[in-house]
Formats: sequence, structure tokens, C-alpha cells
Amino acid sequence: MENMVVIVGAGPSGLATSVCLSAHSIPHAILEREDIYASLWKKRAYDRLKLHLAKEFCSLPYMPHSADSPTYIPKDMFVEYLDEYVSTFNIQPQYHRSVESACYDEVDGKWRIEARNMQSGDVEVYVAEFLVIASGENSAKYIPDLPGLDSFKGEMIHSNEYKSGSKYENKDVLVVGCGNSGMEISYDLLTFGAQTSIVIRNPFHVVSKDMVRLGMIISKYLPLFVVDFMVLLMANIKYGDLSKYGIRRPKEGPFYLKATAGRAPVIDVGTVDEIKSKEIKVVPGISSINGKKVLFEDGAEREFDAIVFATGYRSIANGWLKDYEHVLNETGLPKNNFPHHWKGEKNLYCCGLSRRGLFGVSMDAKAIAEDIKRVIDEKNGKEKGPRKILSLLPYC
Repeated sequence: MENMVVIVGAGPSGLATSVCLSAHSIPHAILEREDIYASLWKKRAYDRLKLHLAKEFCSLPYMPHSADSPTYIPKDMFVEYLDEYVSTFNIQPQYHRSVESACYDEVDGKWRIEARNMQSGDVEVYVAEFLVIASGENSAKYIPDLPGLDSFKGEMIHSNEYKSGSKYENKDVLVVGCGNSGMEISYDLLTFGAQTSIVIRNPFHVVSKDMVRLGMIISKYLPLFVVDFMVLLMANIKYGDLSKYGIRRPKEGPFYLKATAGRAPVIDVGTVDEIKSKEIKVVPGISSINGKKVLFEDGAEREFDAIVFATGYRSIANGWLKDYEHVLNETGLPKNNFPHHWKGEKNLYCCGLSRRGLFGVSMDAKAIAEDIKRVIDEKNGKEKGPRKILSLLPYC
């Protein structure tokens, strides 16, 4: 099957890219390995999840959130938004298509994509002039290989399997990972009566949702070091010195780290107060596991009924994209720095890999569609006159 564009992935990145391509009347196909679009949101998000950013930074192209929706949208409401998005723009992914390989044919100048139809078992071949990787940063869960992990006798899950703490009442639960998911799951477990501990090893910033919202607004007008100074001043007033509670702050500011390294601050939902009161216990890194016993790096040993790994995800695009070096590095993330990360060579693009959430997804999708439109127009000799005239001017 030959297509102008093939999009791999029907999460928010793939949906946004599809709508932007349709706005330019560019035909395309979306290949999705699951049986539904946005499967991470629909199947693998915990119940209490809300969007961490204000709604003005979390809409997809051509459809802002309604004026009467809350500033920080709950998961279920965002899923409804995605349903409306797919319906409004008549997005039609091809489901149960697991892409097994994609390589660039230098002779034909096109991409050859092989996808297994998971229902029939057949391998289908798609040929496209343009290929968009939209499988996301969260395509495969990551659990660290800890000594003795296989011997653990309790329940062990990744955060993408966690729904709520309702079944963990009066149980000892260890949360591994101190990012936004780990901190929020710890709080959720405590509210349901679990004896909760969290592994904190790395430094991170703690801020509130309103601090992040203000920072994102003023970052349009002020340098990042000024934004960081203001946000950190507010964080110090609200939270104080957290180092005595096991939370260390990085040397660089939160917005600088997000812009340069993609490292997001922790947006507090109430977890910090529970850590301060020692209702949630902070523990160091894990040395080893033996049955239900967990040995920590400080020599302490405790038994747990369950471990929740909030240790993030990994991009797996490098596994099927044989010529990934045209746009990705060896870790499956963009090889080019922001804001040029979305475009590679050989008409290869990536959407939603900038580690800037839904805000970054919308930016990428618009840029990709506009660039594909430009390439098609130039190939067909349809470039507009003014652009050709400007290209001849020596100083412009």
C-alpha cells in the first residue's frame, strides 16, 4: 500500500499530526499497534491523574479546551476531549498494526514500512514518501534490573498498571521513582490507608501547578534565569528547605533544566506535606531484594507487600526504525536539539519526543505538517511567487 505519509502511533502525537496534515489536504495513514487510540490515557493512567499543566498549554491543534472546563483537567475529562477530537476530525487509525521494521529505499527515495496485522498475523507493507514517528516517549515501560528482583514475593507492578490505592489499605508499599508519577502515586496510596515509602535518590525541584503556570506565561517575555529566580523564590517561601527530608534541589533552575535537558520539576499535589510529617517515609536507593525483604543502600532492611515502579518509560522506535540515525540518537530520542528536534533527513520526522508534554506535541505536529506541505509544493513546482522572489534577494 502506497501513501504520501505514514504516521506510526495513534496517541496524542499521531492524532495531532493527522489533523494538521488534513488541514493541508495531505493524504496519510496512521498505524497503531493497540486496539484504540490514546491507549496510554484510556488504559494505563491512574484514576486521580490530572493534567499537570494548565489547559491553555494542553490542547491539540485546531481544538482548544472549552471555556467552562477546569484549569487543570482530570484524566477522564481529557479522554472525553480526545474522543471529541477524533470524532470531530474523523481520524481513522488502522489498529492492531505493529510496525516491525521501517527502512529508507535509496533507489526509490521512499520509506518501506512492514507492519504485522496482529489479528490476521499477516505482514503488511506500506510505502511512503514521508514517515512520522509518533509512538511517543512512553511506548515501553521501564523497570530497573535490581539484584534479587525476581525473588520478590509480593505484588510488583509498573505505574502504568496502577489505578488507585484502594486495594492497598494497611499494606506496606514501596514506590520506586520520585518523578511526578511516583510522588502522586505515593500520595494516593497514603489516602487509601497504605503504609507508604518512596525511594528518592536524585535531586529535583518541587513546585506547585500555579508556579509552573506563571513561569510558562512569563517565560514568553523574560529570560529563563529570571523565570527560575522568581519560581524558586516562591518555592522557597512555600516549601522551605527540603533537604532535611531527603529532597535535594538541583543546581540549575527548573525551567532551565526543562528547556535544556527535558527534566521536569515535581508538581506537588500534597505529597511534600506528608513527607514532612513522615506519613510518607523517604528511603534511599535499593541494594537488593530477597523475598519480601528490601535492603537499602544505607544498610536498612524492611519488608514490603507491594512495590510500584514509577521508573518511567523508554522509546522503542530504534527497535523497528532501521535508519533511526536520520532523526534519533541511540536512546530513541531526537538527535537534534530543540527547537529543531522534529525534523530529520530523508523525509523522516518525529512528533512528541521533545519532553514538553502536550504543548510540545502541538508545536511538533504543526511544524511537521507545514514542512511536508512545503516539500510537496516544491517537488510539484507549486512554490508561490513571493517566496521565490524573496529567495533571490541578497539581504532579507
